[in-house]
Amino acid sequence: MFGEIIKTLLKEKNLSQAELAAKIGYSQRAVSKWINNQAEPTETAIRKCAVFFEVSADYLLGLEDESGFKTNIEN
Repeated sequence: MFGEIIKTLLKEKNLSQAELAAKIGYSQRAVSKWINNQAEPTETAIRKCAVFFEVSADYLLGLEDESGFKTNIEN
């Protein structure tokens, strides 16, 4: 979920993985791994992404929609 949302936000902002990585202090490889679901971001990384994109951490994790409403998640 996180990877898909980050990928969408990057596309909306016309940013590359490398640009996001530089802005939040992580490597492009780390961002790529999140997007491709090869690694999970740390709490700090989630927080930095949320601040950068001006969204909530819950949104990045798929726990709420763009309006702030909680979503139903099925495992």
